Parts: sequence; structure tokens; C-alpha cells
Amino acid sequence: MSENIPLRIIAHIHSDFPTKFGIPRQSGLIHELKAAVVFEPEYRNPDALRGLEGYTHIWLIWQFSETARQGWSPTVRPPRLGGNTRMGVFASRSPFRPNPVGLSSVRLERIELQSPFGPILHVAGADLMDNTPIYDIKPYLPYVDSHPDAAGGFALQSREGFLQVNVPSGLLERIPPDRRDALLAVLAQDPRPAYQNTPDRVYGMEYAGFEIRFTVSGHTLTVCEIIAE
Repeated sequence: MSENIPLRIIAHIHSDFPTKFGIPRQSGLIHELKAAVVFEPEYRNPDALRGLEGYTHIWLIWQFSETARQGWSPTVRPPRLGGNTRMGVFASRSPFRPNPVGLSSVRLERIELQSPFGPILHVAGADLMDNTPIYDIKPYLPYVDSHPDAAGGFALQSREGFLQVNVPSGLLERIPPDRRDALLAVLAQDPRPAYQNTPDRVYGMEYAGFEIRFTVSGHTLTVCEIIAE
């Protein structure tokens, strides 16, 4: 049996993150984030989605396209551990894997069957960069996919560590209304790498066609500028 099985890209996701900086560290953390899964021409067949409307969540199996050619490492430095402690790659969700494959659980908001690009899946809570290739889509089954008593290893076990977000009057209005709540939620999650903690440093994050510049001091994130790109 051949060890090389080709994977076909069936779709790409379109999100508000053109770069990886600022993307939530896991799927499902920020439900306000919207994205769309657009199928490649070969797979724009509505029959392939028959019955999917009965599910509220789906699994996206996708490619770590930014690291696909960089190889893998048996140990990695998880950001949650400050970037200094090495753990096994198979105990992490690092993109530097033997096969650069990611897995995300997202909410299926609606299925748009008729569009110029064929069927489109509108999803929420994705942790994918814009134009990420999608290999497969599977329904999320709560009776087997949910394990409330599972141990989480060295990963955070609660939604702790939120920052207070301060946006000067008038700045937030530059962001389209349907993108504001998601932006505030992303900033509150602290998009910086865990090992960076310089109070006077100005960070820049691309989001929905804007560059968001901010600083972090203590538990407060302050937006300095919002610039249309």
C-alpha cells in the first residue's frame, strides 16, 4: 500500500485575518467572528451538502498553508508556556507537524446554496487565516465529540486572562458595525505572543481591511490607531 495519499483542496475559507497575527488561538473562542467557506469549482455540487442543514456545528480539516514547506519538529515551544518550555509536537496544536493539517470546530450559521460561487457555508468561531485551504468538512456530533470531563494538559482550562480594552472615542466608529464586537473580543483575548510583554511597544494587527495598532500595559489594552488599508 502506498504511504502517499494525495489530499484534494475542496474549498478555501474567507475570514477577516489576512495574516496569522491576532487570529484566536483556538476555534470557538470568539463566536462573533464570521467567515465563509467557498468551494472549489469541482466541488460546487449542492448534493454534497444534503442533510448538513440539520447540524449546528461542523469540523473543518484544513492545511497549515503558511508552514506547509517548513518541515516539522519533534518538540515545540507552546506560546501558552511563555515560548521557553519545549513540549512534544503531538501534545500540542503547533503548525509544525509531519503533516501540516489543522482541525477546527465551528458553528454553521447558514448554508447559501445559490451564489455566483456555488454553495457557501457561513460559519462562526473559526481560527483560520483568510484563504486557508480546506481539505474536508464533517458534521460535529455532540454525543461523541464532546467530552466535558476531559483533561486539558498544559493548556488553559478556563476563559481567563481577558484584557480590558480601551478604544478612544471615535476610533471604533471607523470599523463597520458588524465587525466591531468581534474586534473587541479578539483584542480582549490578548493577541500578543505570550512571551511578549513590553508596555511601550506598539503592536499592529490586520483585521477586516484595517490595521489596528495598540499597546498593552498590565491588564489594559489601548487602541492607538485604526488605519484603513
